[in-house]
Order: sequence, then structure tokens, then C-alpha cells
Amino acid sequence: MSRTTPPRPLDVEALFPELSAHRGTTTRLHPRPGRPDVADSSVGGPLLWPADEPWPVCTEPHSHARGRRPADIHQQRRILASAWLREPDPGPTDEERRLLERLGRRHRVPEAAARGPLPLIGLAQLYARDIPDLPAGPDGSDLLQVFWCPFDAHGPTGHGLLLDLRRRRSWEVAEVMTAPPQPQVVGSEGYVPEPCVLHPEQVVTYPFAGLLPEALCARIDAWEEELEDEAEQSADEDAAMPVGYQYDLSIPPGWRVGGFASWHVTDPSPVNCRTCSAPMRLLLTVDSSEWDGGSGSWKPLEEQDLPRHRSATPTGVTVGRWGELNVFACPEEPGHPHRWSIQ
Repeated sequence: MSRTTPPRPLDVEALFPELSAHRGTTTRLHPRPGRPDVADSSVGGPLLWPADEPWPVCTEPHSHARGRRPADIHQQRRILASAWLREPDPGPTDEERRLLERLGRRHRVPEAAARGPLPLIGLAQLYARDIPDLPAGPDGSDLLQVFWCPFDAHGPTGHGLLLDLRRRRSWEVAEVMTAPPQPQVVGSEGYVPEPCVLHPEQVVTYPFAGLLPEALCARIDAWEEELEDEAEQSADEDAAMPVGYQYDLSIPPGWRVGGFASWHVTDPSPVNCRTCSAPMRLLLTVDSSEWDGGSGSWKPLEEQDLPRHRSATPTGVTVGRWGELNVFACPEEPGHPHRWSIQ
């Protein structure tokens, strides 16, 4: 089933005609639980990985001796999903609670595994044929594959994320690896994606307000403040939240490809290629939630009747405390190293 973004609550270009010069597109991926195979674009699905090519691993020196088992995480999610659908009394039974407690325990791995290379988790793969806003890869590659390390222990702070992005020409893969290595334990359940099929949808998007021309940004800020003042003065306690540029009119939430990055946690920061200094462009956004808990105006038309919070996290992925990961690519040379930020 396709997923359709509702029309925006208002025509933002009618309010601010200058925005037409900044209009762009982004492809909402709409990942939903399913059974993808290696020929599909997916989140958490099997990857088209050559049988004779080493699986990506993390070799940075950090502890990965203790954590939760991925199989336990998947089972825990299945139990909870089933329990909340139960009628007339949703929620886990006492027996299920005891099982969930056991599944939530952390485990130790043998010392050799704890000190050796750690297999990365295949997070997603995207075929260019499916994703309108996926930029061309180097050497005519048509497939982007995304991996990450399931522990927060990288970089100078010892708390950073490790990503590994690969581009390949899918038609060159003859024999596919059917049983890739997996980490025995992970540092957090948010690193373990549920297998999801994608329902790509290209939508219009606009830049983060702080990156627009100063005069235009000031007008948008003034307009939002006026709406907030009107809402505060309203006597209607059930009135809908006021429409906002950032959350309703510019950048959609959820997993998406291309478009503009949101900088709602930090101030906008230039992201330049470390190889050639070119300003980088947003390649991929990995989000903890498919729609926000505010107005929910980006919730697909086909899912309006679903409970807002439980159905908003189909992938099981959590970025940081509950944010999004923005991955940037060099537009001058796709083979240059990627950069990323967490919002």
C-alpha cells in the first residue's frame, strides 16, 4: 500500500512568495514492517552483498563485550506489538512481562569476540530506481548500502557514531552472501532495525528557516510568533496546535532522501567536504520517528486512524536520545567521504 502525505495546512508560498526560489524536493521513504529481499530497497532487510566480499566491520578499539542480543530485541518487539493489539484489554500479560524482563537482560560474549573486529549492522539499502532524490553514485553505481556499528564508542569523545556507506553496481553481484556475520550483542536496541519495506514518495520541501535570507527568516519568525500569541489568548482548550513553518510546512519528519537538513537542536552549521571543501548536500535522514507528536500533519492519509505514538516508530531505530541522523555527500565527487550530524 502506498503512503500519501496530506496537503500542507496552508500554502506557504502564498504567504511568502520568495520561498518559491528555495523550493526543493525530498523523497519520504515511509519504511513499514515487511519482508523485503535483496532485490528490494529496504530498512533492516537483507542486503545485496557479494558472497566473496568481506562484510564491513568496526575495528576501532572499544569495548563490545556486553550488551543485548539482537534476537532478543526482535522477539521483545513482537511480543509488545501483539500485546498492544489485544482486545479488549491491551498490554502484556504477567507471563509476557516476565518473558520481556528476561529478553531485556544484557549478556557477555567470549573474550575473543569482545576484542576482535565487530560486524556492522546493515541498516538500509536504497536502489536508485526506487528513490527519485537519490543522487548518482560514483562510477555509475545504482545501489547505496548503509551500515553502522551498534555501540556508541567512536571518535575523540568516545561517544560518537560510526557509519559506513557503500555504493555499488547491483548488476555486478553474481552470488549473494546469504548468512552475513552479525554482532552477538549490541549496545542499544535502537541500533537494531526491524525489516521494513519502503513506500517512496517525493514531496516538496523548503530549507530550515535559519538558512533562508535574513529578511525572509525574520518575517517567518514574526508570523509564527503572532500565531502563538493568538493560540495562547484563545479560550478553546481543544484548539489545534498552531501551524509552524519548521514542523508543518518545510521539512518532513521520518526517513527520507535528499532535500534539506533540519537544524532544530543546534544552530545551522556549514558541512563542507573534507577532501575538496565543496559544500555538501543532504543524502539521507535516519529518523527515530515517522511523524512528530505535535500536530502530526505529516502523518500519511492511509494511517490517520493509527495510534500516534506506537505506530510512529516502525523501524525500531533510535538516533541519540530521540533524534535524527543527517548524512551528507559531496556533490562534486560522490566518492569523497561522507559526513553526518545528529539533531
